[in-house]
Amino acid sequence: MNLLLLQSNQINGSQGTVSGRQLEHLRSVHKLDEGSSVRVGEINGLMGTGIVKSINQDLAVLAIELDTSPPPPLPLTLIMAMPRPKMLRRCLQSVSSMGIKDIYLINSKRVEKSFWQTPFLEKQAIENELILGLEQAQDTIMPNVYQKKLFKPFVEDELGELISGTTALVGHPKGIESCPVNIQQPTTLVVGPEGGFIPYEIEKLHEVGVKAVTLGPRILRVETAIPTLISRLFPN
Repeated sequence: MNLLLLQSNQINGSQGTVSGRQLEHLRSVHKLDEGSSVRVGEINGLMGTGIVKSINQDLAVLAIELDTSPPPPLPLTLIMAMPRPKMLRRCLQSVSSMGIKDIYLINSKRVEKSFWQTPFLEKQAIENELILGLEQAQDTIMPNVYQKKLFKPFVEDELGELISGTTALVGHPKGIESCPVNIQQPTTLVVGPEGGFIPYEIEKLHEVGVKAVTLGPRILRVETAIPTLISRLFPN
């Protein structure tokens, strides 16, 4: 945890309170005591410094000063086929830490129906993973996560407008063109399940203006493909 990220209900004026997971991290990992300082931020707000006024096994009280803006977001919207639940958690943490602020989870022929039943898709569970990513990257702005369980209606009715004004790409093992490097412009990136989208789905994406690009013939895990694609598109 490189940033102690506080909810608004943990802040009262210039004072912050910490308990639960965050408190355990401060005590067992950072080993803070009275007078110690820690990097803090408010969700969807500023960052700054906190000085520990008191700390015990139940609660820590910090004097906080928030005066620094969070880093700018990445100009990228991520659309990914719903991964396996355990992989979903890792993906959410990863993309949150990379500065992506709009994430769409969509269906695909190769997505098992049971994936959509996982409790990891509940609002609080998603937020917990996003917060872990923000804390890692020292960011405060919470990403938005949208769930689209019907592939065809999403592509036909929403995707065209969503990609307007952006470079729209789909990572696909059988793509003809290599993924561009250092694109540095607003981008919509679509990532399918392991093995890629089926041909029908690639065709539907192509119809609305999404171009298939590849990282090569190897089949990568989703959690590997996403950061690899992003690091090529936005290496700096």
